[in-house]
This record gives sequence, structure tokens and C-alpha cells, in this order.
Amino acid sequence: MTDSSTPPGHALDAMLALQPRKPGVYEGHTHAGYWNMVGPYGGATAALMLHSILQHPDCLGDPVALTVNFAGPVAAGPYRIEATPVRTNRSTQHWTVVLLQDDENGDQQVTTTATAVTAVRRDTFSIEDGRPPHMPDPATCERFDTTGAMEWLQRYDMRVVTGAIPKVWDDSAHEPVSQLWVRDNPPRALDFPALAALCDVFFPRVWLRRARRVPAGTVSITTYFHADRAQLAAQGDQHVLGQADAQAFRNGFFDQSAQVWDAKGQLLATSHQTVYYKE
Repeated sequence: MTDSSTPPGHALDAMLALQPRKPGVYEGHTHAGYWNMVGPYGGATAALMLHSILQHPDCLGDPVALTVNFAGPVAAGPYRIEATPVRTNRSTQHWTVVLLQDDENGDQQVTTTATAVTAVRRDTFSIEDGRPPHMPDPATCERFDTTGAMEWLQRYDMRVVTGAIPKVWDDSAHEPVSQLWVRDNPPRALDFPALAALCDVFFPRVWLRRARRVPAGTVSITTYFHADRAQLAAQGDQHVLGQADAQAFRNGFFDQSAQVWDAKGQLLATSHQTVYYKE
């Protein structure tokens, strides 16, 4: 889904470029613009897995839920994605997706797996209890300085209001909540893959909770999409409001939850992930 506010040659669209080989089977190449420490950042991979479903000629409806499991790092280079509709009902469709790469011996290895549900949304009783926090206008908020930061951070315009990454790593205790405005950089019309990526832009909560930059990485993330196409179209390329929190840090893993609202304060998506960390 694109519109006139989507700039030509946007990095996100280049990252999502897939060459279909047969229905549900695609080949692609990693994009340096979304690189993290040892591979693409998780949100970019989640967007790619979802995009492969949405490109399938048999796809029914729009995304409702997406779970991505990061089995191993995605190496720089070519990959293969296989998206399979395992069951199609009247209104819902269930998917499995795998991302594969050849290892140094030429053997194909699974680096990422995903399951998803798409559905035809129907008019029903609807109410929203998840209210957004009160935030200043993004135009009045200072843009997060990504100078010298990992490459994928250059792809986003972030305006952090509370819970910024610690400036001093001193083992001091902090509440693990962050709130910020964020959008693609340069601005790009919001669609479902972009939204899936935005749900993973928050740095690891353990860094904020204890002001210690320990190695950490997402193991599994589930995103629930509450928006339909009309809501995404109305959002355009404006900033979305994001909030991230955590509940427990224990024995090398913690959970991290997130909510993303549109510019009008309507909930777009929620996510929950489990993250590995080590001393």
C-alpha cells in the first residue's frame, strides 16, 4: 500500500523487494540500510515476513496477528522466503513462513520462522479502552540524535519524550517505560509492513531498567494489528505515538510490550516480545 506521500526509491521498499519464483516462494537480498549489530534489525525482518504473505496471490484480507521467531542471525547476502497458507476459512487465513539462507557449506538453514493470521474485517461492535498517554506535539519535540548509531536507526525520525536511552551507564535504576513519536525517515506512507517494523523500534528495556548496556536480542515477537486499511491510509506519513514497557527480568530473559497509536490517538497495533540478555 503506497500513496503520493511515499517517496520514490525509499529504503524500506528496497528492503522489502522480493522476486517471486512461484506462488509463495520468493528470493531477495539483505539491505545494508537496516543493519543492526550482527544482521538486520528484528523489525525489518518482521516486516519482510509479513510482506511475503501480503504479496501471495491467495492472501485473504489484512493482517490480524504476526509472530516472528528469530532462530539465528540473518547473514548479509541472498535469502529465500517460503510463505504457505496452511488453512483458509470463510473470513480468516492461517500462515507459516520461513526465511532460509545457505551456510558456509552450502547447506540451507532456517534463520527465521513466522506464523500469521489474516482476515476479512467486518463491521461489528467496536470500542477502544487502550488510551494513549498525553504527549506534546511531535513538532515541538527534539529529534533523537542518531549520529554514529547503528545503521537501521538512520531510517527513523524519533522524538523521544520520556525514557530515552541512558546517557550514563552507571547501574542506576529506572522505570522501563519509553514514550516517543516516530516515523520512517524520510517520511513514507504507513502500511502494514512498515507498522510491523515500527513495533520493534524500541531499544531493549533492560538497558533502561538498570542503565547497563548488556548484550540483548529479541527471541520472539508477536504483533497484533488493530488498524484496517482505511485507518492506515488516513495516517499517511505522520508520526505515530509509541510506548514500550517491561514486566519482568529473570534468568536471562525479559518481556517487552509496546503500543502504537496513530496521530489521532487511535490504537494501530500492540506487540509483545521476549528478549534474551546476558551478563
